[in-house]
Amino acid sequence: MSEFSPGLEGVLAAKTEISMVDGQNGRLVYRGGYTISDLYENCTFEEIAHLLWFGELPTEGELEDTKRRLAAKRALNQSAKAALAALPRDTDPMDVLRTVISAQGAAKELQKPDIEQAIAMTAVMATGLAAAYRHSRGEEPIEPRDDLGHAANCLYMAFGEVDERKAKYLDSYLVLLADHGMNASTFTARVVASTNSDLCSAVVAAIGALKGPAHGAAALEAMNMLEKIGSPDNVEPWMRAALDRKEKLFGFGHRIYRTDDPRAKILRPLTSEANPDFYAIASKGEEVALRLLHERHPERPQATNVDYYSAGLLAAAGLPKTFFTLAFATSRVAGWTAHVLEQVKLNRIIRPDSEYVGPEPHPVRPLREREKAPTA
Repeated sequence: MSEFSPGLEGVLAAKTEISMVDGQNGRLVYRGGYTISDLYENCTFEEIAHLLWFGELPTEGELEDTKRRLAAKRALNQSAKAALAALPRDTDPMDVLRTVISAQGAAKELQKPDIEQAIAMTAVMATGLAAAYRHSRGEEPIEPRDDLGHAANCLYMAFGEVDERKAKYLDSYLVLLADHGMNASTFTARVVASTNSDLCSAVVAAIGALKGPAHGAAALEAMNMLEKIGSPDNVEPWMRAALDRKEKLFGFGHRIYRTDDPRAKILRPLTSEANPDFYAIASKGEEVALRLLHERHPERPQATNVDYYSAGLLAAAGLPKTFFTLAFATSRVAGWTAHVLEQVKLNRIIRPDSEYVGPEPHPVRPLREREKAPTA
């Protein structure tokens, strides 16, 4: 029996070309050997998606083809529209997204995942975000446009207007979050794919994993925290009191990174430009949080992670905080689908061992003899 590792920490579960998270050196490398900082400076989300699916950055012609194929698959089908309409307006936005995507992918027979399905699922995730936002406001969905980029079209479907500045902020976020190694939702998608299930089932399962506050909702929680703090002057007393109550400071620390999260280093100056009011309190919060965390736990590596400044950038793009996790899914679906395609190429069902820690086998007592001991 191999050694037990809670959370499978340190267990090698896959060999992948999709991305590398170098926690010791604070590097994130996407497929093909490109660092996240270089990709952020030079590429749009459509280029990143192409890279994750095909293994190479696209030429101009390939990029136009990828954009065309994405644009052609943006619309919700009738099943998805009906499922959306049937949900109460106050349904959790992630539940709306999960339901819409599940209905969109319903099929008459099991289909093996392929690149066309990956493109379609990535295209419609942004539509699902926008439709969920409209639904929460009691408004009809806006049909997608095929003349807009992925991020711009997402915001157009949500708000009914095109704002190139906000679209740039959202696109930057989508680039930075598109993949990140064997995280919980990606692992979930690969487990489902390993059973020879369909791509939609793998993605819906990944959405379910992403909904958990320990994985996908940290940007929302970081925004909630900063809103409670209220002003830069209140940062230190609020954070000290929170730590005294053994509460978590959201946006700091990471399971893998032992040093700075490279995405946070990109987001910090970007958010300063995009959302100066948020940055005023967030930068003070970062300074105080890192100092207090180091004072209390000098043995733990604590650094700002991607979620902290993501909150300010997504707010600058116009998204309400309850839709931050949907934006996460809209980005990460490119990575999810790339991992599914990689999994099915050389598939073996993922089936780890478990160690039984219950009682030894013993006889079954007849029903009449199963009296429970009286409680005190």
